[in-house]
This record gives sequence, C-alpha cells and structure tokens, in this order.
Amino acid sequence: MMFTMKKSLIVLCSVILVACSKNEKTTTPVVEDITESVYASGSLKTMNQYSVFPVVNGTIKSIHVESGDTISEGDTLFVLANDASRLNTENAQLAADFYDYSSNTSKLDELKSAIEIAKERMNNDSVQYIRQKNLWSQQVGSKSELENRELAYKNSINQYRSAILRYNDLKKQIQFNSLQSKKNLEISKKGQGDFIVRSEINGKVYSIQKNKGEMVGPQTALAIVGDANDFIIELQVDEYDIVKIKKGQTVLITMDSYKGESFEAIVHRIDPIMNERTRTFLVEAVFTKRPATLYPHLSLEANIVINTRQAILTIPRECLIDNEYVIKKGGEKVKVVTGLMDYRKVEILSGITEKDLIVIPEE
Repeated sequence: MMFTMKKSLIVLCSVILVACSKNEKTTTPVVEDITESVYASGSLKTMNQYSVFPVVNGTIKSIHVESGDTISEGDTLFVLANDASRLNTENAQLAADFYDYSSNTSKLDELKSAIEIAKERMNNDSVQYIRQKNLWSQQVGSKSELENRELAYKNSINQYRSAILRYNDLKKQIQFNSLQSKKNLEISKKGQGDFIVRSEINGKVYSIQKNKGEMVGPQTALAIVGDANDFIIELQVDEYDIVKIKKGQTVLITMDSYKGESFEAIVHRIDPIMNERTRTFLVEAVFTKRPATLYPHLSLEANIVINTRQAILTIPRECLIDNEYVIKKGGEKVKVVTGLMDYRKVEILSGITEKDLIVIPEE
C-alpha cells in the first residue's frame, strides 16, 4: 500500500514537470546588429525662441499681431500707453525749440554791437591818450590831464575785453543749451519709443499672452516668438550618462504626436552646467529627418546612440538573470559574458552559442 502511494506521487510529479516544461517560453541567440544608447526625455523649441518683454511700465494700448502671424525684425508687436512719457517728450521739444542756437543769435548780435562800440571807444581813448602824452612831453597841459587820459584808455581796454568775454561766454552757453536740449529731446523720444514693443527676429508669433488694456511691466511676458521653420530639440540627460554624450552623435526621436514613427537628429550643443534641481544636463539636437508639422513644446523621447556593433550574438535582455546568467532549456543555469546592451537586447561574448535554446523567464 505504501509502495503504491509513492509510485503515484512520483507519477504525479513527473506529470507536473512535463506540464511545466511544456509551458516554458524559449528562444535562441540571434546574430544581428546592436546599438548602445542613452535615454533622454525632452521637448521641442523653435530656433531663436524668446519671450517678449516690455522695457517700461504701461498699459497695452494696441496689439498689432495675432498668434500664427509671420513677422519680420523691427515689426511693431505691441504699443503701450503712458501719458507722462508723452508730456515729457512735449516739454523736451519746447525746451529744444527755446534753446535752439538759431533762435538765440539776436543775443549774440547785441553783444557784437557792444564789442564794436567798446572798440571804437578804446581807439578814441587811445588817440586822446597819445595826444595828451605828446603835449605833456612838450610841457603843454597838466599831469593830471595826462593821468585822466591814461585812466580812460585803460578803462576802455578793459571794457572792450569784457565785451569780448561776455560774447564768448554767451556763445558757449547758447551752444551748450542748444546741444543739451536736443540731447534731452532725443532721450525723451527714445523713452517714448520704449513704449513700442518690436520684434527682434524674422519669425512667427506662437502665443499672445496679454490683452489690450492690461497693465504690464518689464517682468511681464507679452508673447512668445521664434523661428517659423527651424526647431531645436531640448533633451534632459541624467548626470550619470552625460560623459557619454558627444557632439555629432545620432539621436533617434519618438513623439506621441507621431505614434509608430521615429525621426533622426544629431547632437549639436551640450550645456556645460548641471541643473542642480533636476540633476540633469541640457543637450540640444537638430533634426536631420523631421516630421512635416511641428509645434513648440511638443514632448518627445530620445535615444542618443553612443555605440554600434554589427553581426554580434544577442539575446533578449529579459533572458538575462542577475546581469550574468541564463537558463538553458532543461533548467541548467549558465554564466555568460555580456557586452553592449540596449533596452531590448544584450550582446553575448561567451557562455552560449546560437544553437542553444534558452528560457525566457516569466514576468
């Protein structure tokens, strides 16, 4: 009776093992190409994309563009209203007109006449002084008369020089006032020009972020503009992988907007400083094969190819146990030496051959 139970138990276990063996999923190593890549997530950004900010405070008086409009460098995007700036410009214009050099030449003409009069008086006093001096040398007249003539001559010289000095000082003052008032007007007009927000690039308006009548300032984004056709791929690469990334490497791109398709790009810039918050580096790539239609801020996933091997022995990565073992059909655990890996496959350098049947572990 005991023997019969043991025999039944052995038969049952054999049936279970056979059943398990029949349910095992197996595969064989394959000779194919494999690439090693670094995964990165990212998004699209237009070339030369920037947020438009005003340089002054004000109220939006008018908006001259709409989302989707094509723009050229220097085009007016927004006009801000500010009465104080307008009044300052008007005052500066009045001052410039008042102090204009050509408007003040009459004052100089008046001093020119004073110089001529002082010169004539000086010449006349000079003649009188010389005549009195000659008479005194002939013992004619008195010494006091000679001294009076000399004093009058010296006074007329001082008056003549003083008239010239006043003329030159007034001329300099008029020139200074004229130039200063024109500069103030120029500064005021430039300040008035700051209330006109213009495009800095040839491109496209992607977003209008404020409405007419809103108060804005230098910290307020009014719009987002960028290149109309060229896009930059911005990728966030983990700090552990950044040393593997080099300019010119191929990037394979997939996007939710284009399910089942992939596109190619190349790395063209690596930001040399890490974002301390995310512990990632910014890597920029440009398309070499791109979809027909793109929009800023579309999300994407990328694999940056860092190494490629051809005609090598590979197995599915899921068959690798503890990064160094595989299970052959029949249950034998075999140690293997691996090489390159990607997210699907792993290179086998030794341990099994393409004739071996290996088990795919159940999930």
